[in-house]
Amino acid sequence: MKRVYFIGAGGIGMAALERYFLSKGMSVAGYDRTETALTRELEHEGVKISYIDSTDTIPAEFRQPDDDTLVVYTPAVPADSAIMTHFASGGFNLVKRSKALGHITEDSKAICFSGTHGKTTTSSMAAHILHSTGVGCNAFLGGILLGYNSNLILSATSPYSVVEADEYDRSFHQLRPYIAVVTATDPDHLDIYGTEEAYLESFAHFTELIREDGALLVHTGLKLVPRPPHGVKTYTFSREEGDFHARNIRRGDGRITFDFVYPGGSIDNIDLGVPVDINIDNAIAALGACWLTGSLDSEGARRAMASYPGVERRFQCHLRQPGPAGKVVIDDYAHHPDELESSIKSVRALYPGRHLTVAFQPHLYTRTRDFAPEFARALSHADSVVLLDIYPAREEPIPGVSSKIIFDNITTSDKVMISKEDFVNTLKNRNFDILLTAGAGDMSFLVPELCRLVDPLSTISYVND
Repeated sequence: MKRVYFIGAGGIGMAALERYFLSKGMSVAGYDRTETALTRELEHEGVKISYIDSTDTIPAEFRQPDDDTLVVYTPAVPADSAIMTHFASGGFNLVKRSKALGHITEDSKAICFSGTHGKTTTSSMAAHILHSTGVGCNAFLGGILLGYNSNLILSATSPYSVVEADEYDRSFHQLRPYIAVVTATDPDHLDIYGTEEAYLESFAHFTELIREDGALLVHTGLKLVPRPPHGVKTYTFSREEGDFHARNIRRGDGRITFDFVYPGGSIDNIDLGVPVDINIDNAIAALGACWLTGSLDSEGARRAMASYPGVERRFQCHLRQPGPAGKVVIDDYAHHPDELESSIKSVRALYPGRHLTVAFQPHLYTRTRDFAPEFARALSHADSVVLLDIYPAREEPIPGVSSKIIFDNITTSDKVMISKEDFVNTLKNRNFDILLTAGAGDMSFLVPELCRLVDPLSTISYVND
């Protein structure tokens, strides 16, 4: 193979594959409908990206089907796209992103992190642990790992791959895990699965794909009934119980420290690099998976977790003014009701007694339709709520579905609905105290501008400064 073309080149999961194929010396090009900071970075690194859905924008070397050209696509791109139609009907070697990822990792010992939420953070933690302790890995992550400025980590010698195993469109069924981790199975993507039972069945099938010499690590209390092959060792984890858990959790001075308990022993004084309560469970999952490789030592685990830099848009702090009354702005990718509630509660724990404003941009019409009451209940934990219009992503509008079906059920009295265009001015004029911006849409691109207007002298900082 000499050439790889990506349809939907701006997706975060696609970006890791583009960087991987570039590292192998291949010619890489693609199409995406929207130019972003990520696509500009990819172009700078050598990917030829067009933003017009026309076959005329496909570079000449990619236009004819041959054995040296691979075309990778994401289901987020409409089937009637002109570029998709050209490749689908032209005899090209056309595969989904998940299948390409499965091929790349099939000859490695793949550590696959799945779950409704937590998979980006847990996989990036595990990748950072393996990389920083010298074990190494090839990591394909669903978020930009701060400090690495990439969602791809490469190793020429490590036998391990770290993979974010995405359940959307059953993509994780293309993987062959050595170690599989399931963090949560709260129903999501019901536009694909239809029912919670079908969603759980998809995870159960994922556990059937584990290698017979492998292991399964499952969060306690899930409805999932796993079906690992004979010979696969199954373990449980959580914050407080299971084969892997935390003991002696201490909070204070902006830090969270705990003892990591594993079967037959413990590693004391683990210091979270990003000290929020959500990350206790995430760290247990990541440390547990690394322990199962047999390569985790106490000192390496402590150093790695203390130096973990966090992931872009996963509880990322853009502004933190000094002093007990300084304004704080935190951006989080939370786009499921349970994630949103956990994120709000984590901010509450970090800044007790402070006034919390939450700006939320719902993601997808179907998700809003399916979980409107749950979103309203989560947002009602805030002191003030600023609710934006729905970010549609790949979807067309659904009659009767808008942010208002969330807004009407929020019990917080201080609430307002706005458009994305009014986001910066609205928040600037509200004189907020602690601001959490949440959602998987494009509101996050406006957060740095808001911070510069609120405090022109500030520099972007992160929670673990």
